[in-house]
Amino acid sequence: MSGGPMQGQDGWFPYPSSRPLRLIPPIVLAYIGDAIYEMAVRQYLISKPGLRPNHLHRAATSLVSARAQSMILGFLEPRLTEEERDVVRQGRNAKSGSVPKNADVLEYRHATAFECLVGYLYYANQHDRLQELIGQGIEYKENHVES
Repeated sequence: MSGGPMQGQDGWFPYPSSRPLRLIPPIVLAYIGDAIYEMAVRQYLISKPGLRPNHLHRAATSLVSARAQSMILGFLEPRLTEEERDVVRQGRNAKSGSVPKNADVLEYRHATAFECLVGYLYYANQHDRLQELIGQGIEYKENHVES
């Protein structure tokens, strides 16, 4: 997809948002951002040679966990525009109601902020920027395995 506007469309499918982008709550942007990032990771993994199906889930989890997304956001933040940083701040401050048992609160908030940014870029039709940041994040995470 291109980074330019799509003929009357907010995304990849013909289901435009019920609200203008500036009125979509950060937690809702994170909701769609989670799905978009998951799809990007799956497509990335399928592009790699030699991955067997039983390894896909483990490889995906290493990139989509709250800890991984928190690390990726930390890497990307210095590269973000002021507008993107504002979206991240709103996502980090969003109240989601619960924290998964396998993530600490800070990692979870940063992961939510990352997903909010992904959702924002998606609905802003900034698909080139979305691909750029996700690509940089995946590359960073793949090259910086946690100890």
